[in-house]
Amino acid sequence: MDAKDFLFIGLGAMLIVYFTAIVRGGLVRPTVVQTAIGFVTAFFDTLGIGSFATTTSVYKLRRMVPVKLIPGTLNVGHTLPTIAQAFIYTRIVPVESATLVPMIAAACAGSWLGAGIVVRWPRRKIQIGMGLALLGAAALMLMQALHLFPGGGSTLGLSGVRLWIGLAGNFALGVLMMLGIGLYAPCMILVSLLGMNPTAAFPIMMGSCAFLMPVSAVRFVRTRIYHARATMGLALGGVPAVLLAAFVFWTLSVDAVRWLVVLVVVYTSLNMLLTAREPERSSEMVGEVA
Repeated sequence: MDAKDFLFIGLGAMLIVYFTAIVRGGLVRPTVVQTAIGFVTAFFDTLGIGSFATTTSVYKLRRMVPVKLIPGTLNVGHTLPTIAQAFIYTRIVPVESATLVPMIAAACAGSWLGAGIVVRWPRRKIQIGMGLALLGAAALMLMQALHLFPGGGSTLGLSGVRLWIGLAGNFALGVLMMLGIGLYAPCMILVSLLGMNPTAAFPIMMGSCAFLMPVSAVRFVRTRIYHARATMGLALGGVPAVLLAAFVFWTLSVDAVRWLVVLVVVYTSLNMLLTAREPERSSEMVGEVA
């Protein structure tokens, strides 16, 4: 067996970790709307739009999930669709295992540290952090829409100083994921700046998320800092969307959708920052999971 075979075994282990955490947290039936949100966000996530910023925007604009619970809901709910993405893209997109495995490990370490910090933050800190993170995500989406990504090189792996820089960068991205900023776009920029083929980013970013999200999910579920019903909607709606996008609509142009998402995310981030001074309501207290 090669390193990728061991990664697939690891993904299977992450599934067990994830399902164990979800069962212990309590299984609830999501609404049709919550499941539809999971389907739509995972569909465009698989095509490169990202799911964290879009999901946050929907939750904030519709007041569906208290701000305190959004980071945990994103990380727990999008775990299952992300693992499905990792199984697909790690198999079909080439990348050197000596780069893929350490990059995934660095992101996981960052997420564990980040989750430990976020679960102790009050609502106001999370709101400010997510507002700033969403502005960063909007900037990255704008770069995608304007095709301002660095061109990258032709290599499929990193070594020496470039590998250490990549590990530090992916560690930081793992931390930021706990605040709700997606890893996909910044990871693609990172590997391109380091001279790798941009397509090599797909197994790195999807593999990183597939391993780090179950790790962070354990902490969020254990501390009850997530919305259980919305989480199940993301998970159940997301998996069929991933399969549909990856195998049927993978050539679909999403440029117009990306511009719309940029506008919505910018509005949501500004709204998040402007309302951070509001007093915390009882519905936003820790422990609301229904």
